[in-house]
Amino acid sequence: MNTYSENRAVLRLSGSAVRDFLQGLVTNDVGGLDRGLVYTGMLTPQGKLIAEFFLQADEADVLLDAPVAVADGLAKRLTMYKLRADVTITQTDLKVSRGTSAAPDGALADPRDASLGWRLIAPEALPEEDTDWGALHIAAMVPRWGRELGPESYVLEMGFERLHGVDFRKGCYVGQEVTARMKHKTELRKGLAQLAIDGAAPVGTEITADGKPVGVLGSQAQGRALAYLRFDRAQGEMQAGDARLRLLT
Repeated sequence: MNTYSENRAVLRLSGSAVRDFLQGLVTNDVGGLDRGLVYTGMLTPQGKLIAEFFLQADEADVLLDAPVAVADGLAKRLTMYKLRADVTITQTDLKVSRGTSAAPDGALADPRDASLGWRLIAPEALPEEDTDWGALHIAAMVPRWGRELGPESYVLEMGFERLHGVDFRKGCYVGQEVTARMKHKTELRKGLAQLAIDGAAPVGTEITADGKPVGVLGSQAQGRALAYLRFDRAQGEMQAGDARLRLLT
């Protein structure tokens, strides 16, 4: 199994137009870089998630910390959008570490939830802590790429507002119109939820109730799970393979 650092990639964005360039593309306010890490995402024009990532100021540059599975595609997408803007996008060999112990020099607080501790970008990865990260993510209802999050996700259904990953005052960005409409004009019928689980089933297993599809199972740890659900059908006991589930939140 790969370490956390091996599952992350860091891009460096440099040039005089970097912050303005990012501000027109990502879901969060890039001005937050002056205060610490910025958790954000990049969307299609239809409002669906392309990638989720962290941004960090590095003097005049911006470091982009993303799942390695999306990093190459994200770099190509950013290059496509930059046109003639003074922005250079390069791959780096920097490593990402995380922890819940005392934060080392240079580490910044994870902006999604205080329980997730700190993150550090450095030339070398730190030893991994003995932390049940799956349980922490489930308890704080923080989705992860390749489990709950994917290219069909809508950020509001996945809790990005609660996780400080979207800003509704920053102005336009790609996918902003759809996101704003979901915020102001509709009641979410589907989304991320926390469940009690008895048993286990693979991530991606269909959840049913009374024989009807309810949603898709995500991460599981210590008797709890995350899932993407249709809220109107998430009633009573549900099933996912051999596992039994009950809605908690």
